[in-house]
Amino acid sequence: MKVLKFGGTSVGSVENLKRVREILISDQDDKIVVCSAMSGVTDHLVRLVESIKLKDSEAITRSLHRLESKHIDVIDTLIADQEIRNTLKEEISAIITEMFEVSNQEYSEEVNSRIITYGETLLTAIFSGFLNSEGVSNVLLDAKEFMHVDAVENPNIEKVQRRLQKVLDSNLQSSLFITQGFVCQNREGQISHLKRGGSDYTATIIGSALEASEVQIWTDIDGLHNNDPRYVEGTHPIAHLTYNEAAELAYFGAKILHPQTVSPVVGKDIPVLLKNTFDPAAQGTIISNRIHKKGLKAISAKDGITAIKIKSNRMLMAHGYLRRIFEVFDNFHTSIDMITTSEIAISLTIDNTTNLDKIVKEIESYAEVTVEQDHSIICIVGESVINDKNSHRLFEILNYIPVRMVSYGGSNNNISILVDTKDKIPTLKFLNEKLFQVHKEVVV
Repeated sequence: MKVLKFGGTSVGSVENLKRVREILISDQDDKIVVCSAMSGVTDHLVRLVESIKLKDSEAITRSLHRLESKHIDVIDTLIADQEIRNTLKEEISAIITEMFEVSNQEYSEEVNSRIITYGETLLTAIFSGFLNSEGVSNVLLDAKEFMHVDAVENPNIEKVQRRLQKVLDSNLQSSLFITQGFVCQNREGQISHLKRGGSDYTATIIGSALEASEVQIWTDIDGLHNNDPRYVEGTHPIAHLTYNEAAELAYFGAKILHPQTVSPVVGKDIPVLLKNTFDPAAQGTIISNRIHKKGLKAISAKDGITAIKIKSNRMLMAHGYLRRIFEVFDNFHTSIDMITTSEIAISLTIDNTTNLDKIVKEIESYAEVTVEQDHSIICIVGESVINDKNSHRLFEILNYIPVRMVSYGGSNNNISILVDTKDKIPTLKFLNEKLFQVHKEVVV
């Protein structure tokens, strides 16, 4: 069994849905296909949630009518068979009616989750019907029946496996299954989600549960590049990455992967392939336990970072002081990305500012706190990168860009620097030249 995930761009138009069909029929292995919502739909649903919060019934109605029209237009263009078209239109209208009912409820986190996960429901209904109309037999699965994820950070794979296997056992005649990414049920049995980009995570959770032969992530770029191609010219895809390298790059901003994508498959050594829907023949990137080459591999950037400096001459070196600081962040469920210490101060970064004011207020009772927002973490990644003979060149950036923090040695695979976000693109370009272009090395 293989698990294939197709992102929003890959299923974002009639032409692209036909491309996905060609990819599926070119591989005769048993498959579970995980689909995102069509590109732009989840953003539309997020705006709908804002209208629900405001109880703006007119905006809700307009939004749902636009959503219905968008998907009905896809059906009309995509599917030739009149009977199948009509059946699918009825299904879409029923889903939209259900969304109207949810939208009229009092806002809650569950209402939010139910609304923003409907995009995958709409798309998979259409795509499954399209495949059937083309003679590609498949079974449409409701991910909510088996994606019971008690804790997003640490999913119970065995629980998912039991529920999913039961569903598959009742459909033994099929070799192709279509389901939704992103959506799940939480510990309380409420509809929830795996955060933006979470369809990747859905795919690897399913892959781990079924001990799949491989997980394929199909997107609009031919693998994970050695730098951000949106800002830097001359980047190239990396043929091989280890799980550790991929996890570091994803966590620190590589957009092609959800930050937790590889964690479910690491222990089972299930390879993850990053492939290009628009160039299926391209090699892409293979992520596995195998180390093909040590040293520098890639650079990524994570925006939306807030730097916090905590200064207390009286208590800094006192026993238990650091623990006291960390407990504040833990109590407010706020993770720390980077941390450096000096004799008189601690500097750290966070990307979740939901409880920032409360954190600052508590710490200010015994220390001086300075907050700086709009920063970016630039992450240099590779197996044993700190031993790479060329890694020292990254510190030449200090001659040109004000660097707020440096994290070196916390991991053998990662060196990180913190810069003002306005300096992010110049930093990426500078590091690309110093670390890749000067030596013209092929990174594999």
